[in-house]
Amino acid sequence: MDPNILVIGIAGGTGSGKTTLTKSIIQEFGDDVTVLSHDNYYKRHDELRFEDRCKLNYDEPSAFDTSLMVYHLDQLRHGHAIDCPVYDFAIHNRSSETIHVVPRRVILVEGILIFENPELRELMDIRIFVDADADIRLCRRIKRDVNKRGRTLESVLTQYQATVKPMHEKYVEPSKKYANLVVPEGGKNPVAIDMIIGRIMRHLAQNGD
Repeated sequence: MDPNILVIGIAGGTGSGKTTLTKSIIQEFGDDVTVLSHDNYYKRHDELRFEDRCKLNYDEPSAFDTSLMVYHLDQLRHGHAIDCPVYDFAIHNRSSETIHVVPRRVILVEGILIFENPELRELMDIRIFVDADADIRLCRRIKRDVNKRGRTLESVLTQYQATVKPMHEKYVEPSKKYANLVVPEGGKNPVAIDMIIGRIMRHLAQNGD
């Protein structure tokens, strides 16, 4: 593995603030950062009709092709570029496109269940769990899925009650114990952001070109 590469895992429940925290880090360090999102590794289901894909449980570990993500992250850690799959939430299936991802000195791995898998967990140097109140997370989920993913309010609430909430309690919340740092409110926590940015700055200073 390349010792110049720092891998930071950012986990937490849906709507907890993972993306905001990720964006804050990217804004600070720009081209030094590569992002790998677990959401892009949902399994392909070409064999199912759209109606049937809508009924799948997307909040349990088996919904993801995590073994592929482990392989890709390992490749990045060794300095090799990868072609990351792209997931289309409007059709509940993988797109035909891929994203060419090149290794950079900081790799952010983001997703609700990235601490649940031991192999994936072990590839991370720092593990951050973003925490937020359940009501706040639900409100953010509704805004995101309706405005950005073309979902109806009814479908979002049905999915939340059927799978999101119970799977959060079964898998996501227990994975918090694997975190090195628990951050309430994610990107809206300036003290925690300053600490994280300081740690990355030290890494970059120690492993400069």
